[in-house]
Amino acid sequence: MTVEYVLLMVAAIFIGLKLFVSAPTKAFINSGPRLGARVERQLETGGNFQPGGSRNTWGAN
Repeated sequence: MTVEYVLLMVAAIFIGLKLFVSAPTKAFINSGPRLGARVERQLETGGNFQPGGSRNTWGAN
């Protein structure tokens, strides 16, 4: 009985890990074209850019 329980728990852990690893991959693949379209639109229209604004502190290095 203990062996079956351990095998069942190991199988459940591996199935959970597979779902945990594959879910973000699918999300990034599906959202890539949408993110690219947003970036292109902001570059075309100049969205979120401030004329005469200071540089970001993380980009100043």
